[in-house]
Amino acid sequence: MPLALPQLLDALNSVTAIPIIPFKENKIDYVGHAKNIDYLMTNNYLDDGRKRVIAIAGTSLIHHIAETQQLRLVEKTGQRMGDDGILISGIVPNPIRQAGQLIEAQSELNRPPDAFLLMPLTGISNPGGIYEEYMKFADNHGSRCDARFIYYFRQKRDLKAVIRLLNDSPHFIGVKIGTDEEDVQPLIEGIGDNGIVMWGIGDRCTRPAQLGTKGHTSGIAVTYARASDEINNAQRRGDYETSARIEADIAPLEEIRFMNERVYNYSAVVEAMILSGFDDIEAGIGGPFNPRVPSEIQKQLRRIVPDLKRYH
Repeated sequence: MPLALPQLLDALNSVTAIPIIPFKENKIDYVGHAKNIDYLMTNNYLDDGRKRVIAIAGTSLIHHIAETQQLRLVEKTGQRMGDDGILISGIVPNPIRQAGQLIEAQSELNRPPDAFLLMPLTGISNPGGIYEEYMKFADNHGSRCDARFIYYFRQKRDLKAVIRLLNDSPHFIGVKIGTDEEDVQPLIEGIGDNGIVMWGIGDRCTRPAQLGTKGHTSGIAVTYARASDEINNAQRRGDYETSARIEADIAPLEEIRFMNERVYNYSAVVEAMILSGFDDIEAGIGGPFNPRVPSEIQKQLRRIVPDLKRYH
C-alpha cells in the first residue's frame, strides 16, 4: 500500500540522498550500488526515527543508461530499502511515451517507488506545452499507476506553469528547486498547501530553508551521510546557526561539484569516495561522460577530504 499523502510529504521534509552509481569497465556495478544503499540505510542520523529518503536521479547518471538498466537499479534499490525508507525514481521525460512506459514498469515492481521525480525536459518547449503535456501525463499515469510526481524546476520561464501544475493536478505533490533562491518565495506562495517545495542544489541549503523550503537533495550523502542529516535535523528545529556551520564545513566540496555549470557534480563525489578510503562504500572508476577529475581538482580534494571524514 502506498503511503498516505500527508505521511509522504512529511517524510520528504528531509534529506533526499542521491547516490552516485558506480561503474566498472563501463558497466554498472550493481553489487557496489547495493553496498552504497546499505551504507545510506545503516548510517541514518535523522532525528525522531525518520526514514531515509533515497532517489535514483541525475547525480546517479540516469541520463546515460538504458531503460532496462534503470529499471534494474530501481528494483535493486527497493529490495535493499524495503519499507524502511522512501524511494524516489528520477524519470527523464524524453520522449514522453517512453517515460510513461518506464513509470508503468517501475510501478509493477514488488517495491515500487513512492514518488517519481520528473527531470528537466531537453529540447524545444514552451510553458504552455509544459503545463498541457504534464497535466495529461500525470492524469494518465497518476490514475493508472497511483504515481505521484515531483517536478524538477530548472527553467525560470516555466514558473507560472509549474505553479499551475501543482495547483491543478492532484498527482503533482511537490517541486524541487534547481534554479536559485529568488524562486523560493514565489513557488511557496503560489503553491500554498498544494505541495512541498524542496531545495535541489545540494547541501548549501541553510538560506533556502530560512526562506521556507522543506528538505533538500544531497549528492554527497553516500559519502558523508552525517553532514546532510545533521543539516536537516538542525533546520527542522529552526537551528540555522548549526545548519550554517555544517554547511560551511562541506562547502569546499560543494563548490567543486557545482563549479562551471556542475561539471564535477558526479566525478568530485567519486574522487572524494576514493580518497577517503572508506571500505563500506563503492566509488567505481568514473561513469559515462564523467571520467575521474583532472589532477588539479584531485589536489584540491586531497586537501578537503581529511576534514570531512568525521561526517561519514
